[in-house]
Amino acid sequence: MALDSLRGDREFRKVRAHGAVVRDPLFTLRVTEYRPRHGQPWRPGAVIGIVVPKKTLKRAVDRNRARRRVREALRTLPGGLPACRAILMPGPAVLKVPFGELQQALARALARAPSRRSKGGGNPGSASGVPAPVPSPPVTPGGPA
Repeated sequence: MALDSLRGDREFRKVRAHGAVVRDPLFTLRVTEYRPRHGQPWRPGAVIGIVVPKKTLKRAVDRNRARRRVREALRTLPGGLPACRAILMPGPAVLKVPFGELQQALARALARAPSRRSKGGGNPGSASGVPAPVPSPPVTPGGPA
C-alpha cells in the first residue's frame, strides 16, 4: 500500500480534531479513519503527515533526518500500512534507535490505534447509530390490583 502525505492545514486540523492518540517513547501518533480527499475515488490507503517541531529537534539537519528515517520505516514496514489518516510526531530518540526497533515501534503503535469500525455498541439496525428507546411497561389506572 502506498504512503501518501497529508496536505494543507485543513487535513491536519481534521486529524487533530478527530484522531485518537497513541504515545510511544519514540513518537506520538494521532490516527483517524481513512477518508478520500474531496473529489477523489475511494481507494483506502495510508495518508500520514510527519511533523517535527523545532522545540523537539533544534537543528534542521536533525529534523530532516528524523523525517526521512520515519518515512522509510513506514514505507518498508512488514505487513504494510493500514488504511488511515495520521499525524506522526517523532521525538529525539528516533535519531539514535536502531532502524529495526523503530519499525517495530511503528507497527505496535499502528496495531494499537483504535478503529471506529471495531467499536461495538449502538443498534445495528439504526442508521444514526443511536440505540432505539426501550418501551416501558403499560401503566394500569387505579394502581396495582
